[in-house]
Parts: sequence; C-alpha cells; structure tokens
Amino acid sequence: MELLYAMTTGVLTASGLYLTLRGRTFPVVVGLTLLSYAVNLFLFSMGGLTTDGAAIVSEGTGYADPLPQALVLTAIVIGFAMTAFVVILAMRARSEMGNDHVDGKKEDRE
Repeated sequence: MELLYAMTTGVLTASGLYLTLRGRTFPVVVGLTLLSYAVNLFLFSMGGLTTDGAAIVSEGTGYADPLPQALVLTAIVIGFAMTAFVVILAMRARSEMGNDHVDGKKEDRE
C-alpha cells in the first residue's frame, strides 16, 4: 500500500509541476491543484497507514492518528478556496488582457 501511495504522490507531483510550467493560465491552475493533491496525499501518508485502527482510544488497542487527517481536511478546504480565487483571477486577467498567457504577451506566429 505504501508503494501505491508513493507512486501516486510522485505522479501527481510530476504532472502538477509539468502543468505549472506551461504558458497558459488554465494548465497552471490545474497544475497547482494537482500539486496540492500531492501534498495532501503526502501529509496523509506521514501519519502512517493504520488498518483496523480504532477512532476512539481505549485500553490496549491501537488507534489511528487523527492529526494527519485534520491537516489534510484543513488543506483541502484551503486548497479549494485558493483554486477558486486563482480561477477568478485568471478569468479577470483574460478579460482585461485579451489572452490567457501567463506573461500577458501574445504569441508571435508567422
């Protein structure tokens, strides 16, 4: 299971980095979203994978650590808000500049 988590985190990170380096705003937004998903998965995996762990601590039983789950839940909410803000910002920049390039310049095609 750890191998699956590690591979998924690596693929999300690589895809997010590739899309973040693109020249248009929509792939940059999707890339940043994928990077936030990779960070969420990394934070969740840092708590250790506990199968059949109790949610409430009782005598003599192993329990699942709630801190990584709380961190991931908080990161999901913050990531959703930041994604909505960046999408609105990109839409505003496109309407004012007339294109969706990250640097605001039009392509020179001959």
